[in-house]
Amino acid sequence: MGKGVKFNPVTDIPSLAGKVILVTGGNAGLGKQTILYLSQHSPSRIYLAARTASKATSAIADIKKLVPDAPIEHLPLDLTSMASIKAAADIFQAKESRLDILINNAGVMATPYSLTKEGYEIQFGTNHMGHALLTKLLLPTLLETAKQPGADVRIINLSSIGHMMAPSEGIIQTQSTLQQRSTWTRYGQSKLANILFSNELAARYPEITTVSIHPGVIVTDLYASLKSNFIMRLLVGLYQLLTPILPGHYKDTTGGALNQTWAATTKKEGLTNGEFYTPVGKTGSGSKKSRDAGLGKKLWEYTEVELEKHGY
Repeated sequence: MGKGVKFNPVTDIPSLAGKVILVTGGNAGLGKQTILYLSQHSPSRIYLAARTASKATSAIADIKKLVPDAPIEHLPLDLTSMASIKAAADIFQAKESRLDILINNAGVMATPYSLTKEGYEIQFGTNHMGHALLTKLLLPTLLETAKQPGADVRIINLSSIGHMMAPSEGIIQTQSTLQQRSTWTRYGQSKLANILFSNELAARYPEITTVSIHPGVIVTDLYASLKSNFIMRLLVGLYQLLTPILPGHYKDTTGGALNQTWAATTKKEGLTNGEFYTPVGKTGSGSKKSRDAGLGKKLWEYTEVELEKHGY
């Protein structure tokens, strides 16, 4: 396993002058903290992609209390709706001719079984299919940016060490079959898909640096769905007591956002295209399935077929 690196967002993030950044799920938790870190280093523009306008506006106001000139703009985005994703991509491309950093941060975890508007299990549909479509629609802009002198274009996909809970089959393509599995198995599949998708992006578009990351273990809004479960409340409480002595475990978002912020801003030569990083900057933690090139190819082909079914 790779050795971790020290990373201080205040001193270690270089100037982001001229860069355009898009962060999904930027209205709360890790996404909001990541935008705060990035906004302190003079980017041209940061798009905070989120579904609820009032929450996005509140998050932007919070960040501007600390960084008054933070160039942040809300981009309406509902990852459970392909029409919303297309509209978000259209709005972005009408305003910008470049995209330097795409951070696919948003996600849901351990939710009851339900479906996205296009009929995908909610965790797989949000965490993988939604981000896959957004990335596909933004790829022309990312690739054009990569042609510019001195460009350093990156895609950061937020996965989790929880990808190890994926089903033994790796990826279950039939959504009704997924309904029979536990919510944690469904979550694990979605996070495995994030890594496999990153691997394929890196292989197919080497001019863009694409990595997946595990942020560490942190109690964020993702745990809201678990509050009614006594055992999970007990485990979360135990985790919080052990946080100070567990590596890669953070009390709050200031630590949890470090790994993705590091991946988005560290020197390009410090990153391996297609790698899965645990906090901070550690390699070698992915499961055997996450390194299965055949499984990654099958997921890519499945995703492309499904997106084409819906006109994308």
